Amino acid sequence: MVSSLRVLLISDVHGNLEALEACLEASPPFDVAVNLGDVVGYGASPNETVERVREVCRFHVRGNHDRACSGVSGVEGFNPVAAMAANWTHSSLTPENLEWLRSLPHGPISVDGLADVQFVHGSPLDEDEYLIGVADALEPLLGFPVPLTFFGHSHLQGGFSLYRDRGSELHPQIDHGDVCDSSELRLNQRARYLINPGSVGQPRDGDWRAGFAWLDSDARAIQFFRVPYDVEGAKRRILEAQLPERLAMRLSIGR
Repeated sequence: MVSSLRVLLISDVHGNLEALEACLEASPPFDVAVNLGDVVGYGASPNETVERVREVCRFHVRGNHDRACSGVSGVEGFNPVAAMAANWTHSSLTPENLEWLRSLPHGPISVDGLADVQFVHGSPLDEDEYLIGVADALEPLLGFPVPLTFFGHSHLQGGFSLYRDRGSELHPQIDHGDVCDSSELRLNQRARYLINPGSVGQPRDGDWRAGFAWLDSDARAIQFFRVPYDVEGAKRRILEAQLPERLAMRLSIGR
């Protein structure tokens, strides 16, 4: 890594404008922002979130919902609720935002000044692969010489490390609650990492607060954040859009 590059990392916004704005307000100052995919899908503010992410982030990778909602791929494999939300999102997006989503690159991508870091949506091996446990993470950790990979897709904040051929799960030490909280991870120069900043718009780890991360390349440190947001406002938008009620209710429980 180069010295003194501060990076904001967001992923899986899923059309949740209220959560996105809360994360941007809570973030420490940054030099560059990276979007790890799934800007849209599920939530009821697709155009607003696309436009805000385009404004803030310089680098992007596509997610599976970005593909489906823009028509690059179909909704085969989506459950009925996700498919309904994807079709609604496609019909709601402006032509300009549809085209932007269609143009998002397949990961991994790199960022100027971070030669030993890569960015993906799912796995470095497959953009649609879920990295849930150590068994999922070992192959990409062993197969890629890149020391640090940021990924999304699973909506689970934390990640995995490989040190002396031993894989470990990483869980930020953040208490559940209703306030903004953070946890720091110091990187070992001899280890490899797969790091998920968490989902901005639809966490699935039992904590309803929006999640994101922040990298200080000089200190070799990652800060994980959880931020309360106007969840009732996000739920109201979903219900007013006549999207499935389940998409609104799950926001309150982080599932």
